[in-house]
Amino acid sequence: MDDDKPFFDEGDLAVRAFDPATDLGVPGAYPFTRGPQASMYRGKLWTMRQYAGFSTAAESNRRYRYLLERGTTGLSIAFDLPTQIGMDSDDPRARGEVGKVGVAIDSVADMETLLDQIPLDRVSISMTINAPASILLAMLLVVAERRSIAWEKLNGTIQNDVLKEYVARGTYIFPPVPSLRIVTDIFEFCAKEVPRWNTISVSGYHIREAGSTAVQEVAFTLANGLQYVKAAIERGLDVDVFAPRMSFFFNAHNDFLEEVAKYRAARKLWARLMTERYAPQDPRSVALRFHAQTAGSTLTAQQPENNVVRVAYQAMAAILGGCQSLHTNSRDEALALPTEESAKIALRTQQILAHETGIPETVDPLAGSYAVESMTLDIEREARELIEKIDGMGGAPRSRRSNRRRESSSA
Repeated sequence: MDDDKPFFDEGDLAVRAFDPATDLGVPGAYPFTRGPQASMYRGKLWTMRQYAGFSTAAESNRRYRYLLERGTTGLSIAFDLPTQIGMDSDDPRARGEVGKVGVAIDSVADMETLLDQIPLDRVSISMTINAPASILLAMLLVVAERRSIAWEKLNGTIQNDVLKEYVARGTYIFPPVPSLRIVTDIFEFCAKEVPRWNTISVSGYHIREAGSTAVQEVAFTLANGLQYVKAAIERGLDVDVFAPRMSFFFNAHNDFLEEVAKYRAARKLWARLMTERYAPQDPRSVALRFHAQTAGSTLTAQQPENNVVRVAYQAMAAILGGCQSLHTNSRDEALALPTEESAKIALRTQQILAHETGIPETVDPLAGSYAVESMTLDIEREARELIEKIDGMGGAPRSRRSNRRRESSSA
């Protein structure tokens, strides 16, 4: 759109060659612009999954039970940094970091305490863990086994997205290629043994928190996702066996309409890229499902009450964009770990959106908007261009090595 033009109109869609039949379609059908399910929230609300974890396993367990008692429908576990890099709490290198940005888990006994009185066969468990994801998943499976809960009844997600660690977070243990092998090990194991488990949450959230634009968030996330698909197929796995259990994780940032368009563009682009490259037979293999979390980088330590408003609008953008689960940040997270009262307000924000706004009654209510459809097309086009550039550099892992070589040669 012309920067001097204060509005979008049908001309903007015409310039972009918008075709409602191929670009929009219907909810629950390719290219899934309007959502991965036909009925969306009319059939089932998004999972209200509040992210929590701090100090000891016992203290984190008390917070989980507090949230469940107040209506949370899924748990999301935060692990401390030593746990995230496979380090025991008594390792001298872990001093000063144990239990600080998540819970410390060193053993199956810790995991049993963490999940005490949590009905694993009824509550979806998400674990934000990457390099040692296989170990933490194994601990959870042992806990379920000791409680006589069949693994096929377990429903949840492990992040297991190590590629974004090299981009935005740094909590990796092994180089990219060996790490990819572990990722595909988990794909193969869960397909056979834990069929309802989401084996990866390909994460753009951290990339956005590190400073990317909305377009870069989509492009880099989907490029990583395509790399995981490629690695699994090279391993000999059928795309229709593992791809339906892949999920994604996006940021919910401040630019309201751009965020709505971002989610719709990501869904459409993933469906098209997967179909073009791998021709899956199962529609679920190309239907992008995603979790969203409101943007931590937008929270202010000054006047933290205003964060309640920011979070509410960011959450609304994620819902209008069709998320499958959602975490809403607490008002005081720019200052410290959230208090129980703040965590409750964050949860109530989701419940108000679900039960008092009427938004869930209409599937993709912004469909057809000149502004939203124009932005969706632009984000899809620009993200595809970036993905093709990454492909030209050899794919996600190789592009990182290429960047390092260029940096070394120019130093």
